[in-house]
Amino acid sequence: MESEKCPCCSGKLYSECCEPVIRGVRKAANPEELMRSRYSAYAKAEIDHLFTSTDPSQRETVDRDEMRQWAERSKWLGLEIISATGNEPGDEKGEVEFIARYTDQNTPLEHHELAEFRKHNGEWFFYDGRLVRQKPYVRTSPKIERNAPCSCGSGKKYKKCCGR
Repeated sequence: MESEKCPCCSGKLYSECCEPVIRGVRKAANPEELMRSRYSAYAKAEIDHLFTSTDPSQRETVDRDEMRQWAERSKWLGLEIISATGNEPGDEKGEVEFIARYTDQNTPLEHHELAEFRKHNGEWFFYDGRLVRQKPYVRTSPKIERNAPCSCGSGKKYKKCCGR
């Protein structure tokens, strides 16, 4: 569809954003653009692009059937780019931290990854990725003790009021 928004959440039309990269009409200009096209390729189950945009040294580890199954059974909800490097003309490596949101068997999930990209002969490739662990929760206010007066102002002990 010509007026379809791109799955990568860039706000652009698919035909003007990721489709030309996926179809091989043009190469990704930087790691972020390649990451966006790979997300859109998952959303569209374009497994050939996922394979060919993987660094040639890493392709033997790619399971195309598994990739296709994951892409087809998931509903792709959106991509959030947290940070990206490798945008300067002389850069040969780059990283993109992203969160891909999707559902798998009606369960909402997030895939938070730091992806590494490498450039060979002027073309960017996905090299590897590692999951980003959730940062630990840091309490910003003091802990309310069980026997302290409840913070809601009821006059009761916390354990008998809001701390139940």
